[in-house]
Order: sequence, then structure tokens, then C-alpha cells
Amino acid sequence: METLIFPKIFGSRVKAFFTGKTPGADLQRISKIATINIKNVYLPIQKHTDKVLLLDSFEPRIGDAVITDKKGVLIGVQGADCVPILLYDRRTHATGAVHAGWRGTAAEILKKTIEAMGDRFSSSPSDIVVAVGPAIRWCCYGVGYDVIEAVVKATGAGEYFKMKGEQYCLDLPTANRHQAVSTGILPEHIWMSDDCTFCFPEKFYSYRFVKGPTGRQGGFIGIVG
Repeated sequence: METLIFPKIFGSRVKAFFTGKTPGADLQRISKIATINIKNVYLPIQKHTDKVLLLDSFEPRIGDAVITDKKGVLIGVQGADCVPILLYDRRTHATGAVHAGWRGTAAEILKKTIEAMGDRFSSSPSDIVVAVGPAIRWCCYGVGYDVIEAVVKATGAGEYFKMKGEQYCLDLPTANRHQAVSTGILPEHIWMSDDCTFCFPEKFYSYRFVKGPTGRQGGFIGIVG
């Protein structure tokens, strides 16, 4: 059975959704769900960078975020515990897709994507709505202090990590929510999934759960109608 999550925050004009194990990041199936030619679906080559790509061609390029104001295209990112984040500017109709693991979060990939939308499309944070998809949550994401230190340096103070016994536990979705708000995104313009990828291995791929390489689910957004 397919796992598809459609955040209602974007409105009817935008096609935006997160997937689970099925259909995952199968672009044939994704193109059918979005009712769009597969040639108009774009995924970057993700390497946990802070690089934001402007979609000016469909050539595969390294980056962990994509922005566009083109209509009739679907952009997306993949993940298996990392945070998929979708953005839409209600005024300019620009869209963005972000992949934020702890390294990307520490490198402020979401902040840089919002800034890039401002620089390229004159997007104002107050016009942008954001959806934060399924990812590993602090119930299951134990990390070292070096990771906490790096994310705190980028994010500032906030309730997105805690101690569980002698283990630091980090909530990457909440850290990215803090980063979004710090740029001027309105809190009421942010939708967040409650799903933890580690807690629901029957629904989602989780690198931590299988302790190694696994498949990918995704987040996709576009104005395709």
C-alpha cells in the first residue's frame, strides 16, 4: 500500500507530497501521482552539502536543495532519516525542496534556501509556507555532543535536543523549524509531520533502523497543473 502524505498548508494550486517506502523515490510512480511527464521531475545528487541549486536545466548536479519558479516541473529530495522540507512562496509561486541531515542542518541548508529564494525570486519569508516531512525524531536519534554543538551553533537556543540517560537526542525537524522561524517564516506557516522514520520501519526507510544502506522515500513539490 502506498504511503502518501499531502500537507494541506500549500493549497490546491500546488502539488506537494511526501512518500513512504512505497512509492519511495520511484520516479515512474511519482510522475503518475503528480500527473506530470517523468522528464519534468528533478532530483539533485545529494551529498550532505549546503549547496542550493537553481533549476535552470535537468542535468544531474550535486546539491541538497533545489529552487525554481518554473511551472510544469516537479522538484524533490530523497531521504531515509534526514529531513525532507518543501517550500512554496504564495506571492511569486516559487518552490523549493530541501534535504537536511545533521550536516546540512549545521550548515544552515534551509536558511540558505530561503535566502536563495529571496535573492533569485524576491521571495519574502512572510509569504513562504513550509512543510517538514517524516524524519528521525529525538525519540530515536542519539548523537554525540559534537553533533549537538554543530547544530546549536547554526540554530541557536531552542528545545530541539535533550538528554536520554547519558545520550544526547536530537530532533532535526524541530531544529529546522527553529531555523525557518529565525529567517522570518511565520510559525503558523509551518506544517510538520509527526512521523518518526525509525519508529515506523514498515512505512519508512530508516538508515539508523537497518544500520546501513537502504532505500529512500522523498518529498516533492511543483505547480504542475
